[in-house]
Amino acid sequence: MPTKAVPQENSPEKSRSRARTVATAILVLLALAILMSLGTWQVERLHWKEDLLADIAERRAAAPVALSEIAAIEKSGGDIEYRRASITGTFDHAKERHFFATFQGQTGFYVYTPMTLADGRILFVNRGFVPYEMKDAVKRQSGQVTGEQTVFGYARARLAEKPSFMVPENDLSKNIFYWKDLAAMTSTTGLDAAKIVPFFVDVDASVVNPGGWPKGGVTQFDLPNSHLQYAITWYGLAAALIAVVAGMWFRRRRA
Repeated sequence: MPTKAVPQENSPEKSRSRARTVATAILVLLALAILMSLGTWQVERLHWKEDLLADIAERRAAAPVALSEIAAIEKSGGDIEYRRASITGTFDHAKERHFFATFQGQTGFYVYTPMTLADGRILFVNRGFVPYEMKDAVKRQSGQVTGEQTVFGYARARLAEKPSFMVPENDLSKNIFYWKDLAAMTSTTGLDAAKIVPFFVDVDASVVNPGGWPKGGVTQFDLPNSHLQYAITWYGLAAALIAVVAGMWFRRRRA
């Protein structure tokens, strides 16, 4: 019977086989390193998100503080998000700005109204949600409270830029904002930019306006936390890759 030719130790075929083995091993190790890195990154993100959620919960449970205290934190570069605030001032309803939003399954707007504080500074306050058909303040006149008001809420940081290219540009001519551009809100109202407090405050659910609108308590606290599932996915893919490579190696050894 004819015998199968066996490649010589230094034959071209043997060299090509060795080169393929080395290249395959390098690719496998590279893929494994990427998968493990992604899994580890998600674990780090998980710890970061858990710390963030715990911090938010602590801030929500804290007593409201004066706006000056939050302003000092913001000025020093600290994180002001979701810090509870007590604010007192007078609303300028003629200059309210409208942020397109959905709330409890209904389409409408968050109403951002400038509040003049005792020291002359001006703070844009998210007074809450109104349905789409009630964008015109004439249709909710009873809720346009006058005189000095004291409300409670949560500090929210301003955005330096549009958060995503998928977010539409703000329609300034129609007073419809798709992202919270504090500079544009200020310029379109004719307010003095030097007097503007450089962050927002969302009123909480304790603020109930006559007629029910705007409806306060619209701040979203449910931040998505899927990092554990992502980490399991990446580590699982790494384990599957190891299993496949090990299986192929054992089959070749038995051949």
